Amino acid sequence: MFRKAERRASKLRLALVGPSGSGKTYSALLISKGLGGRVALIDTERGSGELYSHLLDYDAAQLNPPFSPEKYIQAIRVAEKAGYDVLIIDSLSHAWTGEGGVLDLHDRASKSVKNTFAAWREVTPQHNALVDAILASPCHIVVTMRTKTAYEVSNENGKAKMVKVGLAPVQRDGLEYEFTVVMDLSVEGHVASASKDRTGIFDGQHIVPGEETGRALKAWLEGGALVAAAPSIPEPFVRPPKGASFLMDQLFGFLDGLGLMDRYQEYHAYVCARYGARDIETLAREQLIEQINLLRQCRQSPEKREQLIAILNQQRKAA
Repeated sequence: MFRKAERRASKLRLALVGPSGSGKTYSALLISKGLGGRVALIDTERGSGELYSHLLDYDAAQLNPPFSPEKYIQAIRVAEKAGYDVLIIDSLSHAWTGEGGVLDLHDRASKSVKNTFAAWREVTPQHNALVDAILASPCHIVVTMRTKTAYEVSNENGKAKMVKVGLAPVQRDGLEYEFTVVMDLSVEGHVASASKDRTGIFDGQHIVPGEETGRALKAWLEGGALVAAAPSIPEPFVRPPKGASFLMDQLFGFLDGLGLMDRYQEYHAYVCARYGARDIETLAREQLIEQINLLRQCRQSPEKREQLIAILNQQRKAA
């Protein structure tokens, strides 16, 4: 009946949680790239998941309302049959609060049976089926979830009082316990910390998730030794300017795709000298777009890439 306990190769169940602008989709794609293999993305955000096609090759399927659990399950099954290695669900929150999601289904059932508790008996099995589909999938699963303000009831001078205790995922309470790793992302710098981590890789760390994160997780899943996950962007990390985070994401994505992230210091110095700027944070939107277009040309033309490398080499010598 019993046997010696040992960690065997398994599939990842990762949740990325954060407010709008924290980089959930971007981080999910880079981590998936590090995991390797074919990547598919279920997009409930009206096509926004395809804005990062420069990061890696992946396939996307747009999920439109109603966001019923059954609709998610069908999309998961299609991805499995197509043989994808990694499946990103962006976002899982719609299955809970979106049009046709669990809360919507519960509201309709409550009006029908005139009893909210009886309505939960009808709706909960549908949500459980979605969770089971995620846990049983042969794919690595990466989900994103939005956050909401969390409250708890405290007793103050004999009176009940609602107290704000932070942020919680927009999903059923306790769902985070089903995942291997849960990462909380911040808007400022897209920095992540693990609120739950069965791997032990991210204990006490604050990282910018990237390909290295995916590779570290893959090594652990395959039974390898515990390894630290290095940030995907080497120091010095320049915080994206307010209102231009998407452009900065694109710029970093092209640098990464060109294999030049290790030359970031030289690139940063070159750009600042070109525009007479103190740092990238002070660049105008038009200047960022110009740099993105130049990097896009470098990706399309090996000759252009070599010209950029020559410029970076000159910058290194000048330093």
